[in-house]
Amino acid sequence: MNELLFLAHRIPYPPNKGDKIRSFNLLKHLARHYRVHLGTFVDDPQDWRYVPAVKELCGDTCFVGLHPAWAKIRSVSALWHGEPMTLPYYRNAKLQSWVDGILKTGSVRRILVFSSAMGQYVTGDIRDTRRVIDFVDMDSDKWRQYSRKHPWPISWLYRREGEALLRFERAQAENFDMSIFVTEAEAELFKRHAPESAKRVTYIENGVDTDYFSPDREYPNPYPPGEQVLVFTGAMDYIANVDAVDWFAREVFPDIYARHAAARFYIVGARPAKNVQNLAGLPGVRVTGAVTDIRPYIAHARAAVAPLRIARGVQNKVLEAMAMARPVLATRMAMEGIQPCPGLELLVTETSEAMARQALAALSGDTLAHTGQRGRECVLRSYNWGENLGRIELLLEGDAAKASMAGGRRGDISLQRG
Repeated sequence: MNELLFLAHRIPYPPNKGDKIRSFNLLKHLARHYRVHLGTFVDDPQDWRYVPAVKELCGDTCFVGLHPAWAKIRSVSALWHGEPMTLPYYRNAKLQSWVDGILKTGSVRRILVFSSAMGQYVTGDIRDTRRVIDFVDMDSDKWRQYSRKHPWPISWLYRREGEALLRFERAQAENFDMSIFVTEAEAELFKRHAPESAKRVTYIENGVDTDYFSPDREYPNPYPPGEQVLVFTGAMDYIANVDAVDWFAREVFPDIYARHAAARFYIVGARPAKNVQNLAGLPGVRVTGAVTDIRPYIAHARAAVAPLRIARGVQNKVLEAMAMARPVLATRMAMEGIQPCPGLELLVTETSEAMARQALAALSGDTLAHTGQRGRECVLRSYNWGENLGRIELLLEGDAAKASMAGGRRGDISLQRG
């Protein structure tokens, strides 16, 4: 079996947030075809318990603990070296030594890097080795968007990060044989910013475990009797999610609550930031923190909301709600990376007034009954992990022309949950 080096900025398990959903399914898929050597960070102490399960999929491994607070302090050094702060955040001598040792054996001829920051570990002259990088999203543009949402000096810092990271992303794309993004739109955006590498840029879309996220299962109702719920799911320490729920809770939901007394807005997700926790003091707003299973919260909601005003790539929270046949009230940015689904565009709004009207219609049962089912049909049609990941071997084996045309092999890759 051929050997492959896989580097990821976060342990690819459990698949409970966007990047880990993708990296876990990549790892599981690759383990069927390669002996995978995994180097990764563990930035959540709770995730150390999953190391044995991840090791079962791998050959050699290197797991490095990362303390976010110390990593942020370390990242400040980038301001004196003209590099993006993301690089020292994820820079580690132990991991670099392990990578160098793996490559010196001469048995690894294929490298897959997950996220731009991990590319710094394989920047040297590595002969006879096929290198592919999965950027997932164009992170530099995300920092540019962040800069518009914050006052100076944070806006300056974020803008600088976007500019520095774009320079690094472009250098990475030139250093690797192929660059992958999560959507066609994301790939096209990068091509415009890095035209010198455009011919070696492609995309592989995410998938959804439609058996796990199924509307046909029985789920216990987590909501008190009489509540009619609009739900947001996601990691609640993530800037884009924090901005989304803050805007919805303060600018959209008050109008909904004033007109519909039974309405409730539930924010469901781990590690809620302080200003997210503060939203629980608003009438009708509930903040749950981490839950063991998000499916009951989606299944028993009248609608899912995705009021994102900062976004890149594809929103897994949207796909999961669609897979469960729930209406999704979303902004254009939240739906930008989703394949077109006829009929669902009616629920995409930009203003607080329009979103409130859509929410009131959903709460009153006036939203078209087939909207949720259409969303699930869209997911079934376009977001199969087995089919979408089938192209990765062609990219790793150097046949990019076939990869650009192939739909991959159909197959059901179940999404395990920890």
